[in-house]
Amino acid sequence: MKRAVFLDKDGTLIPDIPYNVNPGLITLEQGAEALSKLADAGFRFVIISNQSGIARGYFSEEDMLAVQRKVETLLAEHRISLDGFYYCPHHPEGNVMRYARECDCRKPMPGMIRQAAAELSIDLSRSWMIGDILNDVEAGKKAGCKTILIDNGNETEWMLSDVREPDYKARNLSHAVELILKHGNNADEQQLEKL
Repeated sequence: MKRAVFLDKDGTLIPDIPYNVNPGLITLEQGAEALSKLADAGFRFVIISNQSGIARGYFSEEDMLAVQRKVETLLAEHRISLDGFYYCPHHPEGNVMRYARECDCRKPMPGMIRQAAAELSIDLSRSWMIGDILNDVEAGKKAGCKTILIDNGNETEWMLSDVREPDYKARNLSHAVELILKHGNNADEQQLEKL
C-alpha cells in the first residue's frame, strides 16, 4: 500500500482565483517545489478539490482537463508527478440540475479521498491531507489521514471540533513538507527523519 499526500488545489497548491479555469492564470503557490522532497521519500500526490463552479454553470467538467494538464506541467518542472486529480462537481444550490445535489464527495465529506485510496491502493493511515480551510482538515480526518492546515488567512470561520482540529498548522507548503518529514508515520518515521 502506498502513502500519499492529498492536496487541496485552490489556496493550497495554487493561488485561489475564484472559479478560474484559464490555464494562463495558474501558477504554483510559494513553497510548492518542496513537495519534491516528499516524492523522494516515496509519497504519491493526489489533488482533492471542490469545484462548485461546475454545478453553478460557470464552467464544464471538460474545462477541468486543461486545469489538470497545467497543474501537472507546473509540478513536472520540479520532478513532481500526480497520481490522481479528483474534484467534486456538486453543490446543493447549483443551477445545473445533474450536479445540484448533496453528495459524499464534496469536502468536508471524505468521499474523494476514499475513492482515490481505493483506486490507487493508498494506505490512508500513512497518508496526509493538506488544505487551507478546515473543511479540508475535516475531510482528511474523516478519511483517516493526518492533517495539516496551511494557515494563510483563507479560513475565516474557525468552527472547530474534534474532526476540524488539524494535526499541524503550517505557514506554507514548504513548512508543511518539513512537518511531514519530521512527523512521519509509523515505521517510516525514523527513515524520514534521516532525510
